[in-house]
Amino acid sequence: MTVPSESTASLAALAPLEAILFDVDGTLCDSDPLHYQAFREMLQEIGFNGGVPITEDFFVENIAGKHNEDIAELLFPDDIPRGRIFTEDKEAMFRKLASEQLTAVSGLYKLKKWIEDRGLKRAAVTNAPRPNAELMISSLGLSDFFQAVVIGGECEHAKPHPEPYLKGLDLLKASKEHTIIFEDSVSGIKAGVAAGVATIGITTRNPEHQLMEAKPTFLIKSYDDPKLWAALEALEKKDD
Repeated sequence: MTVPSESTASLAALAPLEAILFDVDGTLCDSDPLHYQAFREMLQEIGFNGGVPITEDFFVENIAGKHNEDIAELLFPDDIPRGRIFTEDKEAMFRKLASEQLTAVSGLYKLKKWIEDRGLKRAAVTNAPRPNAELMISSLGLSDFFQAVVIGGECEHAKPHPEPYLKGLDLLKASKEHTIIFEDSVSGIKAGVAAGVATIGITTRNPEHQLMEAKPTFLIKSYDDPKLWAALEALEKKDD
């Protein structure tokens, strides 16, 4: 498969590669259906939207990839403290679902081996609450893989602000000019781009046209995507 020259060139310019940063939800694992299930069931129980279940389009447009504080304000504009309690309860339901049903994005372990073989630095950077992030990372067998886990809610600003990714770079002592970010959401891609890092969007669930509006370096369907491996190969050739 021929890769567009701009995709190849954009990664080749990163040589020598130092680090790779990953979002968690939707980037390491296909978790959005579990979040959607939890929100849909719990919002219906409390009569949100007149008891009519939220649609997947509503979830993608208003909830996916966003920080819980923003979700609480959106869903409960007149009672934000109630919104915060609701999102905490929803995360507990998500963790129960995730502990039973979580699966890795296709090709993740192939990329993991590639990163380990080259001794690259790596961190997880997520807007998920720490208990969620640690559960997902552990369930995927990646607890020993990541050298740092940055939580958006523990920073002054969560994504789409660049602070979480800048903190990840700082913890790894890595240069933004020699790092790749993998992200699946508009807010996450915006955060990576604003941090000045080459950000590859992965189309796990979110529509391609929405992700492209956030200006990723390029998009891939999964970690098996030939476009990704052609670009990494070009980067390695530049590094030799």
